[in-house]
This record gives sequence, C-alpha cells and structure tokens, in this order.
Amino acid sequence: MIPSKSRVKPERSGGTPQDGKRKESHIPDLETFLQRRDYAGACALLQFKRHANRNDTKTMEWLAYCHFHYGEHDKALNLYKDLMQFQDYDPMVHIYAAACYFYMGLYKEAEEAAEQGPRCGLQTRVLFHVAYKQNDEARLLQYHQQLSDTIEDQLSLASIHYQRGHFQEATDIYKRLLLENREFLALNVYVALCYCKLDYYDVSMEILQVYLDKFKDTEAELKQLSELSGGTYLENDLLRHNLVVFRGGENALQYLPPLGDVPPEARLNLVIHHLRHNDIGEALSLVKDLEPTSPQEYILKAVVHASIGQSRGSADNLKTAQQYFQLVGASSSECDTIPGRQCMASCFYLLKQFEDVLVFLQSIKSYFPNDDDFNWNYGITKVGVLLPVVACALLHQKRATKAGVGAVPQNGDKL
Repeated sequence: MIPSKSRVKPERSGGTPQDGKRKESHIPDLETFLQRRDYAGACALLQFKRHANRNDTKTMEWLAYCHFHYGEHDKALNLYKDLMQFQDYDPMVHIYAAACYFYMGLYKEAEEAAEQGPRCGLQTRVLFHVAYKQNDEARLLQYHQQLSDTIEDQLSLASIHYQRGHFQEATDIYKRLLLENREFLALNVYVALCYCKLDYYDVSMEILQVYLDKFKDTEAELKQLSELSGGTYLENDLLRHNLVVFRGGENALQYLPPLGDVPPEARLNLVIHHLRHNDIGEALSLVKDLEPTSPQEYILKAVVHASIGQSRGSADNLKTAQQYFQLVGASSSECDTIPGRQCMASCFYLLKQFEDVLVFLQSIKSYFPNDDDFNWNYGITKVGVLLPVVACALLHQKRATKAGVGAVPQNGDKL
C-alpha cells in the first residue's frame, strides 16, 4: 500500500510533532493584508466573504476601499453606487465616489458627486484638486482658503504646488511636516522629488536614501516593475504608462491615447513620441488647445511651435515659441535651473543672438559632457557666432585683393 502524503513521517529519534497534530496553515485576516499593503489579497478575501452575504455593507465598503487603493477605481465606483441603493447608506459614499471619478479623469462628475456629500475636509480637498484640473483659478483660490493646518490638507496643498511647478513652496511644506512627524518616512520621498525638480540631485539622493534604508526592498520592486512585460500588471493604467516611458516610447500609440490626461504626463509623453517620430502635425493637435500651467507644458508647447515654425517657415510659430521659452527661462522659479537656462538659450537662438546663446549653454556645459544633442547645439551656436567674423574676414580679404594689398609675394619679394 502506498503511504499517504498527508501522514507525518516519524523522526528517527522516535519523537512526533507537538501534540501529534499537523501544523495548520494560517490564513491572514483583513487587518494583516492592509498592514502589508496587499490590496490584491484583501480584495480576494473580501470577495470570498461577500459571496456569503451580498448585502453586507461593511464588506462592500472595505472592498471598495481596497479596490480604490489597488488602482481599480472603476470597480470601487461600482461598489459605491451599489451602496447608494441602500436606505440608510453613509452620505460620505458620495465623496468616496467623487474621488473615484477624479482618478478616472471625470472631473465634472467628481465635482457633482462631491457636492452631494457632507461638508468636510475630504470634500474640500477633492473640490480643490478638481478646480485645478479644470483650470478654474477662482474656485482654486476659494478652496485654498478653506484648507486648514491638518496634515491631510497641507499634503493636498503641497501636491498642488508641485503640480503647478512651485517646487520650493512644496518643499517647504513637506519639510515642515517631516520635522513635526518624523515617523512619516514617505515624506522623505516627496522632499527628494522636489529637490530633484530643483536640480539638487545629490541632496535628492541623500534624502531618498533615508527611505530606502528603512524599506530595503523598494529598489528591487522598482526594478522588477521596469522589467514586467505583461500579465495582470498591465491592467493598471499607471503601470502601462510608466512601462511606455521606461522602454523609450515602445507601444506609445497603443497605451497613451486612451489615457488622456490621467496621469497628466500621458498627453505630454504622447506629444514627445510624435516629435521624436517627426509627426509634428499630431503633436500640434495635442497641444493646440492646451493651456499650459507648468514649466514642462510651456516648454513642450514651445518646442512644438518651434518645430512647426522651422519646418513650415512660419514666423508666427517661431515668435510664439520664443515667447514661451522666454516666459519659462526668465521666471524666478526656473531662471537658475538647467531647463530654465536651456529655455533662455533656445529663446536667444530663435532671435539669432548667438553670443547670448553661448553664454547660457556654457553655464550648463559641465552637466552634459557626453550628450550628443547638447554638443550638436553647442557646436551650431559656435558656428553662428563665428559666421559674421568669417564673413567679415572674407569681405576684407576680397577688398584687399582688389586693391593689391595683402597679395602673396612672388619670387621672394617682400611687401
């Protein structure tokens, strides 16, 4: 008879497992999943529980919460809609649904849903971000004034500063919160991002290392994400977008157009893809109605207009590009950054003031020792500076030759 694999093989010493029982596998509970940030596991557990009672509102609320944090905002929204069908549902469900609409890029629906919920800090934060996405400066200011000094409100304000390119203001908020809440280690990542945007790369890496030292598996997980090529991971819009970026634009036309402005970089990266493939018309159609609010958007719109102007010989497009470049390069927040100085160099290049171009390029040359594009632009600018000198010298030589001055001596004669 073949022994059963479930039987415990006796040890040679004759001992048996404690109490003579097999060690039973432990199934994690919901709290364990949440502590591990394992939202996929939490969703599986809650879905299993829901099969037993589909009208258990607490299970539905937790399942919606886990779907939301796992990035499945459409599934979370459907659950919140189901909760609204119950007679005594929590009115906060409207605001939770508004957050789902927001992350799905449906800003009008997010605004309507949020306004149906009770007045609270979360409602203010959602409407604050919706106003920013809708470029409604009046409402943005209105909700800004309603923000309090709570951590959540201050994080929301710092986020808006960051998205608007006000990196120093965002840094100040994050650093203050970090001093008051040392245990919030993720704030180190936000501070590092701000310093990176301000071109303080060494400082950025030093601050980021504080977080990486605590969570040593973070780098390995990020590297793993960059190597993923398919499977369930690609069901997440953010990962699809980032994989396109990691792979230098591969599958950009497949993944980026459906994303629209969620995440906000999706449209900008699609414009860059079209520019790299010399499809200037498509790039122009994407930025034509774009009202730039960040330095990146101004720069990208300037590059598109410069490309159109140079390819079609359009003075109007070149003028628009020059104005956008100058707007970024002369701004107080960007004038001392590498992108800001590149913008001023581009501005003067379009104005054909090559000596000024050279001044700005030389100020950042040490940052691009092996960059072919930078070296090409630097060389072209040097030619632009030298051309008038060469032309003047040739004209002088031609006139001198006609006058008999500076002729080459013959037969050892001296001038």
